[in-house]
Amino acid sequence: MMLRKRNWLVVLLTVLLAVSFTLTGCGGSDSSSSTSTSGTATATGSAAGEKLDPIEISFFISDPGQAPTPDNKIYKKIKEELGVTCNFEFLVGDKNQKIGVMIAGGEYPDVVTVGSDTVSKFTGAGALVPLEDIIEKSAPNLKKHFDPFKNKVKDVEDGHFYAMPGYGVYYNDFSINVNEGPAFFIQKAVLKDAGYPKVKTLDQYFDLIEKYKAKNPTIDGQPTIGFEILSEGWRDFCLKNPPQHLIGHPNDGGVVVNSETNTAEFFWDKDYAKRYYKKINEINAKGLLDPETFTMNFDQYIAKLSSGRVLGMFDQHWNFNNAELTLKTQKKFERTYAPLPLVFDEDTRDYYMDRPVLNVNTGYAITKSAKNPERIVKFFDALLTEEWQTILGWGIKDEDYKVGDDGMFYMTPEQRVNYNDQTWRLANMAHTLWYYAPKMEGTFSDGNATGPGGQPKEYYDALDQYDKDFFKAYGYDQQSDFFSPAPENRISYPAWQIDLVDGSPASMANTKVGDIATKYLPKAILAKPDKFDSVWDEYVNQLHKEDIQAYVDRINDQLKWRAENWK
Repeated sequence: MMLRKRNWLVVLLTVLLAVSFTLTGCGGSDSSSSTSTSGTATATGSAAGEKLDPIEISFFISDPGQAPTPDNKIYKKIKEELGVTCNFEFLVGDKNQKIGVMIAGGEYPDVVTVGSDTVSKFTGAGALVPLEDIIEKSAPNLKKHFDPFKNKVKDVEDGHFYAMPGYGVYYNDFSINVNEGPAFFIQKAVLKDAGYPKVKTLDQYFDLIEKYKAKNPTIDGQPTIGFEILSEGWRDFCLKNPPQHLIGHPNDGGVVVNSETNTAEFFWDKDYAKRYYKKINEINAKGLLDPETFTMNFDQYIAKLSSGRVLGMFDQHWNFNNAELTLKTQKKFERTYAPLPLVFDEDTRDYYMDRPVLNVNTGYAITKSAKNPERIVKFFDALLTEEWQTILGWGIKDEDYKVGDDGMFYMTPEQRVNYNDQTWRLANMAHTLWYYAPKMEGTFSDGNATGPGGQPKEYYDALDQYDKDFFKAYGYDQQSDFFSPAPENRISYPAWQIDLVDGSPASMANTKVGDIATKYLPKAILAKPDKFDSVWDEYVNQLHKEDIQAYVDRINDQLKWRAENWK
């Protein structure tokens, strides 16, 4: 769905007491494991020869996270060579509450991560610093990076550039070895047990899960779970987005967009949506759906996937990647997941994998509380060099990766094990900083991919033999081969990035229909099959009481604006 927005004009004092967070400093003082190219009093900046004063930058990360270790070698290197100490605060609790408390108090960390559901909360409160003039004057790397997208990164309301997108700017050549986007996922063990079938439709998918669960009622001593649905908070796209894909459309959030007319329709009340949820109702009646699926939070969801006993779910790969890392660490490769781009009918072409898009309205933004916004911009500019992008993406040469005689980067088996180990990452990678920051994707000037996952040979060599055999059984080389090739994106794609403007009729309608869906979809799914239609009808009636048209009008206005301005 289009991410929800709430009105924060009134925030109770009790909210302040209810919100908790973790704060961690990420600049070590021990320099023994890093090589410094500058003194401790000054640091080299983005302009050649420029010396910059040391600075501590406070970050608020609007997702749960785990603190890097105090002696993390990459953050130590950043402190020594760039003069920057990074202090990260990770979200614990409700994101909207936390942001509301910040806005009510008017005090912010130096840098916040924003998304399409939160950026207008900050801009509406006057909390963010416009970046276009600073970048033009002081950040040549960022200027070059975003110059082709000047119209895309502008706030559509006031024309300023606030949020620096972390993804979608590709350099030179690129290949998609792993599609990190949406799919119906299924354990590889299920497909192997069935003889590696080509699974096209939703009915075929659940038939496989039902048969495997009947043969394997427990996995590692725990009850087997056939299907899981994450519906907590903004991650409720796992519950609400599948119908659009099942009819052959890409991820546009809460709407389906006609690519020929560039117009959107709200789909939650459509017959094809009903068809999907009725199927989930049927599989629940068969005992395939986890009874706890609508009461679990994200951490519990990840824990269940990490246990290896969940056979399938609809999700986006980036959302549960940590669970797969855990399974790989435990050598449970057969319990990791293959993506299936399912459709209702076999004659429908799947459209799950899309071409890269700039992730507008997301990424790091600098707040008005920052004492030196220009210094912070220069830090991000310094990171946007091939030298630092290599460090952030690959690590330290020889320690974390090798360079072959042909100049191509690769990892030894031991280095690959480290790279996939979450505990190792906390001490040896600046993953949090890199993940949200502007970054190079694709390849460097020497032909190496910007990270191991994009290096075709390294990707294949890093696969466990189980995965190599699994792909070979399908005649595939990589995970992305399960999908149809991505067609050209329409100019206005994707609609889910559209800012609804906090407090607007469109935003309020989106919040209300989102709450209705969160209430009624679980009721419909868990109802007795002969009661499903009546619950569905009640759900649709409740939806139609809201101003859906205001929501659709806002989407269509912005789709039209994009088509005219993003050419």
